[in-house]
Amino acid sequence: MTRPMEHVGSGLEKIVASSLRRAPAGEGPVLAWPLACGHAVSKRTRALDFAQGILRVEVPDVGWRSELRSLAPQYVAVINRYVGEAVKRIEFVISASGSLGKSLP
Repeated sequence: MTRPMEHVGSGLEKIVASSLRRAPAGEGPVLAWPLACGHAVSKRTRALDFAQGILRVEVPDVGWRSELRSLAPQYVAVINRYVGEAVKRIEFVISASGSLGKSLP
């Protein structure tokens, strides 16, 4: 049973990567953020924009920024696996509005 599921997963990954690579300039990394960080983190963060190799992600507070900074290299690697534009780094910015969730995953 594992083999067919691996095949489906691989095919799905190729479809997602193909779609993200065809996204308009600057949008691929933004769209890939939830895929890279997962559901729990994406519920409380928001990719804002991508320019000059930097993906800016809004986070609820300093604690989130600190935690996600330590995971940034992993997120960059996952995003770069799916998109055509290379992400060099992720900049985490604290939400000014306080509209994002406050608790850590």
